[in-house]
Amino acid sequence: MRVFLASIPLEAAKIVIIGGGEPALAKLRLFLNGPAEVRWFAPDGAPQAIETPQGAPTPVLRAPEAHELAGARLVFIALGDLDEVRRLAALARAAGAQVNVVDQPALSDFQTPALIDRDEVVVGVATGGSAPILARDIRTAIENVLPAGLANVARMARELRDTVKASVPDFMARRRFWEKAFRGPAADLAAAGRTAEARREMLRLLNVAAPEQGVVHIVGAGPGDPELLTLKALRVLQDADVIVHDRLVPEAVLERARRDAKRLYVGKARGDHSVPQDQIEALMIAEAKAGHRVVRLKGGDPFVFGRGGEELEAMRAAGVPVFVVPGVTAALACAASAGIPLTHRDHAQAVTFVTAQAKPGGVDADWSRLAAPNHTLAIYMGTDRAEETAAKLMAAGRAGSTPVAVVENGSRPDERVLTGRLNGLGALVRGAELTGPALLFVGETAAFSATQADISEAAA
Repeated sequence: MRVFLASIPLEAAKIVIIGGGEPALAKLRLFLNGPAEVRWFAPDGAPQAIETPQGAPTPVLRAPEAHELAGARLVFIALGDLDEVRRLAALARAAGAQVNVVDQPALSDFQTPALIDRDEVVVGVATGGSAPILARDIRTAIENVLPAGLANVARMARELRDTVKASVPDFMARRRFWEKAFRGPAADLAAAGRTAEARREMLRLLNVAAPEQGVVHIVGAGPGDPELLTLKALRVLQDADVIVHDRLVPEAVLERARRDAKRLYVGKARGDHSVPQDQIEALMIAEAKAGHRVVRLKGGDPFVFGRGGEELEAMRAAGVPVFVVPGVTAALACAASAGIPLTHRDHAQAVTFVTAQAKPGGVDADWSRLAAPNHTLAIYMGTDRAEETAAKLMAAGRAGSTPVAVVENGSRPDERVLTGRLNGLGALVRGAELTGPALLFVGETAAFSATQADISEAAA
């Protein structure tokens, strides 16, 4: 280890910033929302009001004197005159402060790490001043997997710390308690801002006889490109003990999960339900009641033709804590990847997501409304009924010349886009010999895909 990151409490600490340029302002912003006393000196001139951070103290337009540095914990100097920098650094050290000279590691007692600030939780990445841009890139990668509500979790832990210590005097037992608290529903509730519920769950855990309570996250995996996972979906996946996934979730997404998580495949295709829906729900409930963190991972978005609502109801009925993490639904991703705008001021003032696979015995779609002009249809599960769907739309008044597009494996490396007209949709699908998940798009904007393909070919 070449550098050591220390955690310095800022309550009642005095911080001095010297300089009026952007490097000084960057240091100033670090402390404005904290409890430290911040003093700002700008001997090189104050910035314009529009550049000054909100809440900043009024700058003193001269260098600090020795008595003004007394009691300072940290002093940051961002000036161009190195002789003046050395003089001020000596004054600050004589006053007992640690000194950072911006972009001058050799003149500094410490370097400022790249920081992730979650109020009560602060993460730092340091390279000893040798590669600050690399430290910032690493910080960004870490920040992407940390929930925004992490501060709520830490704040609740601080508030309950004495209560926990009194209730669980044994150190190892107390450690196990905090592990359960930070990896279970209490932390999820706190991160979501549901403080009262989180506190009740934390206090419930203090009863050492209480069984550990699991949780279910119903998560949208997106259309298949792992980079289209939401940050929250990625974090939940990496925390999961059990992953219950369907056939539309590719291995590239599953590889982002915790390696030792148990994976349960419950994929369903038309006419081939490897595990019936009621058994899937029973499995989720059983795993959660065994104390596990369960992720029900579904392709696209769980609430768009994904039966996520049924699973949500089942978890609630069983008394299992449940959270929903939305995903990028296939219609959005496939359309974007194929260059099809779902709405367009000149061509489509409405968009409808519709499934061609109605529930057995259910009510058929209102084709007269779906056949309206200037209207984009994104049809899920429609390849098996493409010809029938086209016939119903044309019978309801949609022109046979209406552009259509078929997007197979949207957003994935093996994506295919086929275009045609509504009166040839059935033949288009049959001739494509589709093997992957596909969406049908009907409407004037579907023609944009063919235009984009022409542009791409011309550019090549």
